[in-house]
Amino acid sequence: MTGRKGLSRRRFLKTTAAGALAASSIPTIITPRRAEAYEPGDQPHPNISPLRVVRAQNPRMVNGHQDRTTWQEQERMVAPQPVYDTMDRLAMSLAQEGRAADAWKAIFIKPPRKSWSDVVVAIKTNNIAQQHTRSPVLGKVCHVLTDLLGANGQNIHIYDCCHGGGMSRSTPFSGLPAGVHVADQWGGSSVSTNLPAPFRNGTRQSKCLGPLVRDEVDILVNVALCKGHGGEFGRFTMTLKNHFGTFEPGPGHGEGGGADYVIAINKTPEILGRMDPRTGKVLFPRQQLCIVDALWASNDGPSGLTQAQPNALLMGTFGPVVDYLGAMRFRKDMMGWGINEGVARRFLMEFGFRESDLPDGGRIVDALA
Repeated sequence: MTGRKGLSRRRFLKTTAAGALAASSIPTIITPRRAEAYEPGDQPHPNISPLRVVRAQNPRMVNGHQDRTTWQEQERMVAPQPVYDTMDRLAMSLAQEGRAADAWKAIFIKPPRKSWSDVVVAIKTNNIAQQHTRSPVLGKVCHVLTDLLGANGQNIHIYDCCHGGGMSRSTPFSGLPAGVHVADQWGGSSVSTNLPAPFRNGTRQSKCLGPLVRDEVDILVNVALCKGHGGEFGRFTMTLKNHFGTFEPGPGHGEGGGADYVIAINKTPEILGRMDPRTGKVLFPRQQLCIVDALWASNDGPSGLTQAQPNALLMGTFGPVVDYLGAMRFRKDMMGWGINEGVARRFLMEFGFRESDLPDGGRIVDALA
């Protein structure tokens, strides 16, 4: 692992453990700060660098080629086993492990003193309009959690608070483990919580998915699409804006929140995990995996049909970096689509990182190389 502080993965783990030991044994006086004040540059996931993003392009994941098509036709074209195998390769590259099982165990970590059978998982999918994630992408994540790690399918909830009404009927995802809930809106964005800066200088609240506000969800998985959007959002919508279906979207649109709102909701404990009120560091990561399903994608959006079939998947643990690299290296450099580079850079910098911090000159790692 490389990053702003030049830590290897092993050194980062040792440093984290040493810091925890020191904090427990040496009395210190620390000025309190609000729990939602995320510390810029923090590395929420203890095993994987927030700066590492991996990509796989594999035409075998889809039978045939058709750029502009419906979700129902894509479901017929997508090939589940090649998707599963490719996601194993992505996990191995992301976690820098030689075996898929070890990689997934490094990515998904349960809270201390809790068994896997009791772990509650929320999977945010994007269900607006005509583009939706493909079943094998969701299925692979769920089967890793149940078949490999031992999670109970009844404790896995696939949701979209904003556009998920009727999702279980309109997009009947196939190949999911027994018991997994396609939870539609899952009660919607119904419970108010504080928002940090930059939205309204941290003076406002917004409504969010109740189980997240009540700290009832242990692991959050962000399964986003690769679509266009308005310039105030960077001209793209991927993992960060996907949470407009976790938090109410209105303040980001009607109140002119734009990028400020996208950034603020993704700095909350509801997304990142509970934070130390003294330091702003994430105590236990909630959002442990971010996936961009770019088997099909579009320059335009958020509505409308797909416009291209890149046969690609992107994966990381930290949404701001996934979106920055996905926008700059995938949408702009590879697909040739225009983006608002200022917004893309802001998504990176607001979370405490610079372009120069990114490993390998800011390239996305090719998991199939």
